[in-house]
Amino acid sequence: MSGSIPFYQKHHLHYDRGYRSKETQSKVSQYQASSRYSASGSASAATRSRGLNVSSHSGLEESRVSPSPKRAKPTYLAVDKDNQIIGYVVPIFRGSQEFATGLSDTEEARVRDTAAYMARRDLFTSGLEMERSELISRKETMRESAERITLNKRIHEHEEHFKRMNEDSLMHAPEFVIKPRSHTVWEKQCVRLHCTVSGWPDPRVVWYKNNVVLDPLANPGKYKIESRYSVHSLEINKCDFDDTAQYRVSAMNSQGELSAFASVVVKRFKGEMDEFLPAPRLGPVSEYGITFQTHIVDKFGVSFGREGETMSLGCTVIIYPALHRYQPEVEWYRDDVLLSPSKWTHMHWSGDRATLTLTHLNKEDEGLYTLRVTTKSGYETYSAYVFVRDADAEVEGAPAAPLDVRCLDANKDYIIVAWKQPAVDGGSSILGYFVDRCEVGTTHWIQCNDTPVKFARFPVTGLVEGRSYIFRVRAVNKSGISRPSRVSEPVAAMDPADRARMRGTSAPWTGQIIVTEEEPAEGIVPSKPCDLQVTEATKNYVVLSWKPPGEKGLEGVMYYVEKCVSDTDSWQRVNTEIPVKSPRFALFDLAEGKAYRFRVRCCNSAGVGEPSDPTEATTVGDKLDIPSAPGKVIPTRNTDTSVVVSWEASCDAKELVGYYIEGSIVGSNVWEPCNNKPVNVTRFICHGLITGEKYVFRVRAVNAAGISQFSQESEAVEVKAAIGGGILHASPTPPYGITVLECVRDSMVLAWKQPTFIGGADITGYFVDYREVIDGVPGKWHEANIKAVSERAYRVSDLKENKKYQFQVRAANMAGVGIPSLPSNTFLCEEWTIAVPGPPHDLQIREARNDSLVLLWKPPVYQGRDPVNGFYVDIKEADAPEEAWRGVNTKALEKTYTKIKDLKEGEKYVFRVRAQNKAGVGKVSDVTEPVPALTKPGTKEIVVDVDDDGVISLNFECGNMTPDSKFVWSKNYEDITDTSRLTTETKGTKSKVVFNRPGEEDIGVYSCLVTHTDGASSSYTLSEEELKRLLEVSHDHKFPIIPLKSDLAVELLEKGRVRFWLQAEKMSNNGKVDYVFNNNVVSQGEKYKMNFDKNTGVIEMTLESLTPADEGTYTFQLQDGKATNQSSLVLIGDVFKQLQKESEFQRKEYFRKQGPHFIEYLSWEVTPECCVVLKCKVGNMKKETSALWQKDRQQIKVDEHLGFAEGVLKLEIAQISKKDAGVYEVILKDDRGQDTSTLNLTDQGFKDLMNEVFSVIANSSTPLKITSTDEGIRLYTFVSYYNDLLQVTWHYKDSAIAFSDRIKSGVVGEQLWLQITEPTEKDMGKYAIEFYDGKGGLRRTVDLSGQAFDDAFAEFQRLKAAAIAERNRARVAGGLPDVVTIQEGKALNLTCNISGNPVPEVTWLKNDKEITSDEHCILKFESGKFASFTITGVNTSDSGKYSILVKNKYGTESGDFTVEVTEGTPDLGVTSYWTDEEGNVVFGSNTPKEKMKTTLTGTKMQKRKESVSKASTVKNVEDREQGKKSEAQNEGDPAEVPALDSDQTKEAKVDLINQTLPVDQSEASEQPADSAEKPEAVAETT
Repeated sequence: MSGSIPFYQKHHLHYDRGYRSKETQSKVSQYQASSRYSASGSASAATRSRGLNVSSHSGLEESRVSPSPKRAKPTYLAVDKDNQIIGYVVPIFRGSQEFATGLSDTEEARVRDTAAYMARRDLFTSGLEMERSELISRKETMRESAERITLNKRIHEHEEHFKRMNEDSLMHAPEFVIKPRSHTVWEKQCVRLHCTVSGWPDPRVVWYKNNVVLDPLANPGKYKIESRYSVHSLEINKCDFDDTAQYRVSAMNSQGELSAFASVVVKRFKGEMDEFLPAPRLGPVSEYGITFQTHIVDKFGVSFGREGETMSLGCTVIIYPALHRYQPEVEWYRDDVLLSPSKWTHMHWSGDRATLTLTHLNKEDEGLYTLRVTTKSGYETYSAYVFVRDADAEVEGAPAAPLDVRCLDANKDYIIVAWKQPAVDGGSSILGYFVDRCEVGTTHWIQCNDTPVKFARFPVTGLVEGRSYIFRVRAVNKSGISRPSRVSEPVAAMDPADRARMRGTSAPWTGQIIVTEEEPAEGIVPSKPCDLQVTEATKNYVVLSWKPPGEKGLEGVMYYVEKCVSDTDSWQRVNTEIPVKSPRFALFDLAEGKAYRFRVRCCNSAGVGEPSDPTEATTVGDKLDIPSAPGKVIPTRNTDTSVVVSWEASCDAKELVGYYIEGSIVGSNVWEPCNNKPVNVTRFICHGLITGEKYVFRVRAVNAAGISQFSQESEAVEVKAAIGGGILHASPTPPYGITVLECVRDSMVLAWKQPTFIGGADITGYFVDYREVIDGVPGKWHEANIKAVSERAYRVSDLKENKKYQFQVRAANMAGVGIPSLPSNTFLCEEWTIAVPGPPHDLQIREARNDSLVLLWKPPVYQGRDPVNGFYVDIKEADAPEEAWRGVNTKALEKTYTKIKDLKEGEKYVFRVRAQNKAGVGKVSDVTEPVPALTKPGTKEIVVDVDDDGVISLNFECGNMTPDSKFVWSKNYEDITDTSRLTTETKGTKSKVVFNRPGEEDIGVYSCLVTHTDGASSSYTLSEEELKRLLEVSHDHKFPIIPLKSDLAVELLEKGRVRFWLQAEKMSNNGKVDYVFNNNVVSQGEKYKMNFDKNTGVIEMTLESLTPADEGTYTFQLQDGKATNQSSLVLIGDVFKQLQKESEFQRKEYFRKQGPHFIEYLSWEVTPECCVVLKCKVGNMKKETSALWQKDRQQIKVDEHLGFAEGVLKLEIAQISKKDAGVYEVILKDDRGQDTSTLNLTDQGFKDLMNEVFSVIANSSTPLKITSTDEGIRLYTFVSYYNDLLQVTWHYKDSAIAFSDRIKSGVVGEQLWLQITEPTEKDMGKYAIEFYDGKGGLRRTVDLSGQAFDDAFAEFQRLKAAAIAERNRARVAGGLPDVVTIQEGKALNLTCNISGNPVPEVTWLKNDKEITSDEHCILKFESGKFASFTITGVNTSDSGKYSILVKNKYGTESGDFTVEVTEGTPDLGVTSYWTDEEGNVVFGSNTPKEKMKTTLTGTKMQKRKESVSKASTVKNVEDREQGKKSEAQNEGDPAEVPALDSDQTKEAKVDLINQTLPVDQSEASEQPADSAEKPEAVAETT
């Protein structure tokens, strides 16, 4: 085993000088025999370098050291053989270009001598010659180089000054002049890593271990970090195996960052090292060629002393071989702190015995003492505890003396003294402490405080600056004062700045180097300090600390401290006389309970600077609380005279000093201290107990504020040896199931199963034996491990390849080592080369239930060719054959555990696991023991709980625990390492895990196993969803909320009052509500009215009205015990303005409704008859109330339409038109007031109204119909009412029709029509009329195609022929009078118009007999149009019935009239009669007035009326046609609207008269011929 090199040493060839060549070993041995220290370099290289190249014979070559940059600080370092800094060396010479001429001839000769000396040493000169040469060189160099050191220092400071004056040009990133190198050391040795760093500004250096920052304060005594003169070092004290790591040093400034690395490897000695690692090399030590064996015998045991006594501790040390010229290194430690000789401790080494004498015992001397003897081959240690009891009190009942008095902070006018409280108070509580001082060099002690102080820190004032003092402390109770404590170390009353200026570092040869500040710059007022803070505050004093101003080089900066009472601005200077020099100051005489603020000003000869930023208000008083009592105390047997006591640490203890333990024999009620010096651990061995007695123990915690209450007493424990414990068969039974997990050429990894019975105590480890089997014959057993291994797997090394071996394993516990297991099967030691993984191992069954269980395993040791990437689990019934194995999972599992479900209750199962990698699935593991799927009685599951404080915990209870049972919690079935997230609490049979900061990091499977039971365990899966739910519940419990039925809302009440209200689910009688407006609580008063109905939970607040000042946020804050809630309503901006406007409106409405008012304001509606009705609903009316209608501020005379029924006023507009647009108002008025309602029917309002009218008209339209006329085909629809503003559109095949001479549209009465003149087949298709109503409109359609078109077209042809005949037939166009009465002798002249084509034949008849023209009766027919009848002289024979008959081929028509001749005196006038085109009788202008009284009677009057009606209709049609033409010209193309000539107009008139209604379309043509109008008649009397 010793021949192989471990893996971690193969990469560090410098770890052992055995790797060097024999020549190198010889060279080093000769050199080390001559001198221990070496500081050498090449003389020629030194003359060319500004710095001193330092090297050692540790293998570090000169070329590995980086050249020193120009700005690097000079270094004067001496290093030992391990390249560790041991002091300062005055250089032999310093050469540079600037001072090259400064060497004298003597100096040059000395340089040559030194170079020769270096050469001789390199050529293995004798030690005596080297020593002599070195001595001469050193003396001469020290004498002649002192001034050069001073000069170089001044030059260096001068350069540093100019660097600061011009930083930008000189700044550069950090550079490593010397990098740290790797080290290999033995365990418990010290190692130092150092490096030299340059850079400007000065770099900040940080050390890392495995990329984790090293904090010396976190591990006191373990690490020591120093930085001096650009040399930075890390010292690791008492290295252990955990210190093996990669260390990194990082240098950083504003220009960049640079890192360097070094490795530290810590080796162990055999018997203390990990069994997997080889033993240290057992061979000759390179320095001496021999191996030392150290044995410590005649050891000192646990010792007890009393204060004031003298105690000696000694051991005999045997070192073999014994060399008189070699002495080991002997060191003494107390509590792992190295002791140095002093007046209290004397050390002696006689060559074979080490002695430590404690000259005057005090309680500070109590602790664990360790003797360490170190040789070149290693070291040996021995430890034992020393107890120091209190001396007898000078006054009975007085307390014991305090201990560990030390000075925390020293200044020129005060020193803060601290101490630890004693364990014994004398039977009554300690009232306080007195602090005494004594000036060094005198014996006069002075008490510093008049009244006892309870706090274990006290500032001593009244000191003389520059003098040194020592201090002691005495405790006092009601019985008296204790003995004084041991005095403190002397300390000078001096400003820290002065102390730092005087402090120096001793170097081996150059004495003391005094460090001074840089040269000050005069005339500059310093700026304000920064980072001012209160570092300590008690009721007696307050300590301030700050950082100096950023500027450097100022003239000696000092400080003034100022204070002021909080909430005031009255600042008072504290140190009015002399400013302080250090950035730390203590203030006294402050009023306890008051709050103060502090600030600091800088000052120098140039003046006083600006004050710093003040601190936060600090209340004077003790901020440190006395710690809480420790938790449960558990005693455990140890030896016949000692007991191990463990306890739970105090919760939330601050600045904890330690714990005091007391013990008492059961029943005696007498408590004795087990320690007189506080211990800062939670486990302590109490010695000096009486064997066989039963003891109980209790513990107290200590800090500067005082001593806590006692913990609860522990259970009684009997003092006797713990091994065996009186239990039968205390040692465990043998393990079993030994298997091989991995095999290489010379080692094998074994695994085995835990014994079925572990004995009287937990198993502490296992021992493995092996033996070789040759040809089936086993050999002798050999021990494979000396130290027990805790895991059930072990690598047996130093085996022979291709040999066969058997193994056996023994288990051990506190009672001893059990009997070995049966020999295993024979295994062949040959290297496995298979690509697949080896078998998993250590299969365990947890959480067995009726239908499930959890299987755990460990991954295979042998990975195969590639890493393992998954696992497969197989299952079968225990009694089933091998063929019954089946897989549990089809997809490989990534984790090393799984929950197997769907098991059959009561069935026994066995399991095995296989691992896989990229190459495939590997070997199967050993099969588990049969496990039944059965839930054992009393099994409980983990229960999650959230308490009232919102703390989430997992709780598990076990009812079948044994006294040795423990709860073991795990996450994902692995040990919980991050204890900061979880807190475990166990009490009796219950245990719980509390989540400290629940978060996503806590997601996982939590399980709890109870040891020493039949497998009691359970698990709980905390998923992301479950965590979210628990956090919500936790928040609800931590901050309980009063549930609300409704949130805060606002509503308006009568008179415009504003009501804010909400309703809570339930509140007790203790519930209260705060009403908050804009973060200010408002109360009941004139403005606000509050009400809280606790029965219904309704909370309300009302305001009479809203003003601009009420804009803001309203909040109701509810509290009912611990539960709280609040609801807010934001009323700002437009929301508030709208609410305020509505409130004002409601307020006005209230007052408006006190008189006549409108319940419903003026509105309109359109009746089915297209009548527009304006209406409103009114209330609170009486007889005297008047209602006035107005339009556009003008009163409307609507007496017959104005009415009031059931509170409704109406105004009807029968036929609305544009002239009806306007603003309508209704005014209600009586003695109580008036109210007005306005309706705007202009612009858009009128458009909306008309659109509704159009919609009613459209909905009243009849389906579109088809009819024929003599001109073509007509489509028409009827509406209930037609309005001239109605807009309609005709469509043909979904396209708007472009009107022309052939296609026209029009309106007759309530008929809307489309005329298609001379239709053709191209006019076939679907036609539609669309009514516009401002919305979607309404469309009526008809299909003019097929049979419908054919029928209409045939009818058109028929009517067209009839029209032609009617138009061309002979007729009397002008009418004749029915009766003409004329006097005898008069001349009668009648004329009428004749029409017809061809020109008709005219025949006159008298009494139905044709007459002819003669002189008496002249008949004329002129121009084919005018027919006249003239009687030249009327006589009585001319009376009778006359007729005119016109005839052509299209028809005949006649006109009749009667002539009555009367006797009378003839006058000179002439009477003329004629008729106009309408058939009216017109008298001539010369007709006498009495003749104009001719009465027209009979059918002629009827014909006149019909003629008037038809003329009116024609006129109406002409007007509409003219409107259509104008509309078509405005909306369409003007070219598409041809002008109508006079003939067409006449035809249209006739046509419109005849076609007013479809049923009357041919009324004129169907009239009989005798009903034709008479021709125009003219009667003249001469």
